Amino acid sequence: MRRSSLPAILCAVMVLAGCARSGNIEIEDLLTPTSAEVTGAIPAPSTPVPPSKVGLGSESEGMPQQPLALMPPEPVPDALAPVVRTTGMPLPSINPKKLAAPAPGHPVVKHRFGDAKPVNFGRASPHALAVHGVDVSRWQGEIDWADLRMHGANFAFIKATDGGDHLDPMFHRNWRAAAAAGVKRGAYHFFYWCRSASEQADWFIRNVPKEPGALPPVLDVEWNGYSSCKKRPSREVVLEKMRVFLTKLEKHYGQRPIIYTAPDFYRDNLQGEFLDYPFWLRSVAAHPSEVYPGRNWLFWQYSGSGLSKGVDGRIDLNVFYGGVEDWHRWIAANTG
Repeated sequence: MRRSSLPAILCAVMVLAGCARSGNIEIEDLLTPTSAEVTGAIPAPSTPVPPSKVGLGSESEGMPQQPLALMPPEPVPDALAPVVRTTGMPLPSINPKKLAAPAPGHPVVKHRFGDAKPVNFGRASPHALAVHGVDVSRWQGEIDWADLRMHGANFAFIKATDGGDHLDPMFHRNWRAAAAAGVKRGAYHFFYWCRSASEQADWFIRNVPKEPGALPPVLDVEWNGYSSCKKRPSREVVLEKMRVFLTKLEKHYGQRPIIYTAPDFYRDNLQGEFLDYPFWLRSVAAHPSEVYPGRNWLFWQYSGSGLSKGVDGRIDLNVFYGGVEDWHRWIAANTG
């Protein structure tokens, strides 16, 4: 670029940027930094745990592989009654006869996950619920999805994108392999606060297929101290950005997106908001009812130190709120 043209160009950019800010609270600066994120997943451990060492109870190295353990429908424990439903997302009424024989390839498997740092949740333990799953990203490396499924991964949320320019390099491989193994899977986007919401929604749509049977897309909103973006917008701006992103995804995929968040971000921005959206909550030290009082939830991330065959090292563990029939009812209503 020639030096003589630089002042004029800078002036034009400043004028346009000023117009953009005055027109819509969501539009960012025209010159936005690219994201250099290591986000939405735990980092690869320095000393991975060998697959032969993971498991629960009597399971140990050298034992033969057990067949799928199908879980019968079961009621939700009384201890979890205060958070029985996600507000605005009632589970539709479906003929129970249709639920007696789950779709081929998608039976509910009883989990046999281990945990490097187990937590005693008392009577409100996630282990009282039937439908467990995982979330993954590049940091899990090569995953044996058939083995992970056999070990109890009934569903998986797979890191797809963050910001407006980053695609998880393992996304497409994980997306195809999870489906082939019979795992119900959805994709998630880690929101980057230094780019516009519309641009990030477009990036997600560009990279995540619109497929029958996929779980609803997920918007992951957190404060990330490791991010190259140090912005912490006001609550008003955060909510507006989220609305733009969520609306655009729902229009494209025809599914109400799920909101994933962590305690500090929720406390700063989301109490009393988005009551008509399903929530996926991170709560690894206490039951969500203690950490997010008054908030109903659909998925609970209860561990960031899980262990499972099919994965070297640690993996995030999650559970669906409800029994087996609730799961099949929700899947029938929300996966197309």
